[in-house]
This record gives sequence, structure tokens and C-alpha cells, in this order.
Amino acid sequence: MSSINENNKKKIIKTTNMKFNFNDLFTGIALLLCAFLCAFSLALIAIRLGPITKWAKYQTSCVEQESIKAPIEWAVRKCNGRSKVYQVK
Repeated sequence: MSSINENNKKKIIKTTNMKFNFNDLFTGIALLLCAFLCAFSLALIAIRLGPITKWAKYQTSCVEQESIKAPIEWAVRKCNGRSKVYQVK
């Protein structure tokens, strides 16, 4: 009779250890959602930097070409879209 009670107690102990913890589930889902949002935000930033990269490459090549004829300061001003290059005082 005592062995039956011991077996029942073992079963009860095993089932109490196997309780599902909803807090862990919600924390895991929240962390995954946060990671997804961070990755999505970084992807959007990378996409939005494309035109700036294109402009920077243009500026670099323009300044390199113009600095052959004039000082770098003047080349930068000319490449920035100024039609007249003013002398810095």
C-alpha cells in the first residue's frame, strides 16, 4: 500500500515540475518581436542611406577633378552647387 502512495506522490511531483510558465512564453515572444523591429529599422536605415552614398561618391569624384585646377576649398564649393566661387577671407 505504501508503494502505491509513493508512486502517486512521484507522479504528482513530476506534474508539478512540468507546469507551463506563461511569463517565459510572453517574454520570449516580446524579445523576438523587439529583435524583429530592430532588424527592420536597421534595414530601413540602410535603404534610406542609398541616395546619400550616391551623392557622396559624386562629391568625391567631383572634388578630385576640380582640385586639379584649383585649391580643394574652391573645388568643394563648386561641387556643392555654387555657380560662383567666393574667396574665403
